[in-house]
Amino acid sequence: MKLFISKDIPLPAIDLLTESGFDISINESGSRLSPQQLIMACKHADYLLNVGQGQLDADFFEACAHLKGIALTSVGYDHVDLNAATAASIPISNTPDVLSDATADIAFLLMLAVSRKAFFRAMQVRDGAWTDFEFTKHLGVELQGKTLGIFGLGRIGLSLARKAKAAYGMKIIYHNRHRNPQAEEAVEATYVNFDDLLRHSDVLSVHTNLTAETAHRFNKDSFRRMKNSAIFINTARGRIHHEPDLIEALQKKEIWGAGLDVTDPEPMLPDNPLLNMANACIFPHIGSATLETRTKMALLAAKNLIAVKNGQKMPQVINEDVYNKR
Repeated sequence: MKLFISKDIPLPAIDLLTESGFDISINESGSRLSPQQLIMACKHADYLLNVGQGQLDADFFEACAHLKGIALTSVGYDHVDLNAATAASIPISNTPDVLSDATADIAFLLMLAVSRKAFFRAMQVRDGAWTDFEFTKHLGVELQGKTLGIFGLGRIGLSLARKAKAAYGMKIIYHNRHRNPQAEEAVEATYVNFDDLLRHSDVLSVHTNLTAETAHRFNKDSFRRMKNSAIFINTARGRIHHEPDLIEALQKKEIWGAGLDVTDPEPMLPDNPLLNMANACIFPHIGSATLETRTKMALLAAKNLIAVKNGQKMPQVINEDVYNKR
């Protein structure tokens, strides 16, 4: 059985797939394939292990309807046309759970870095602008006892809440489609409506899927309703915030700062004003970027494909309806 892997993955996952009888080919260029390149690479493959956020749209599934299974190395799957995949009888899996703590670490790091203008101050040192002790310039803000608001309190949000409460005694409020009793018990989180989340959060961190409902949920109106001392953090998907509106909100000091691990577009353009703001910190989508987590993700993706190869249901299948068709 032939397997195409769209970018290199950790060796333990390669070894597991090889031992399981897959004939593997890998895109070793390190670059994201264009949609047409990905289609051509999959023409003679039976399975795809898709690394990164390349679009798997209706055109892809029409051209590659012969595939027996696709494993994603991500929790999010907004880049996949699930209806087209199901129509083509191709099961799709993702990698939930294994990256929650690593992504929460990045949200925590962004929260702390933005609160102390850490990256801007580090660049001052690098650029030779550290000339004297400054008592009142470029001061940060403290997190101790502040209110952390979480939009989408699932596994990642709960992991962040635990860290913030333990480190800084932060009060946790959250807004979900449904209440999370586990989180309410674990970190004394308080469920609030969206407007109260905006109005009461000192730090507001986004941990939700990108859907039609959440796209650009954080926009000009949202930022205006936040505290002018608030910090906005997004480690979920870039299109959940409206980037021009976020830039304007920071420029007008409608909010205090922002930390992003996701942007719109990705990669961020080098002339984006956020890159030169003292109160902004931007990462290149590294939420899961630890050796341990990326290895776990790749192994989980491999196990999903092995299950399909062995005639079994993918353990982390997203489009479960594909099995109901059979």
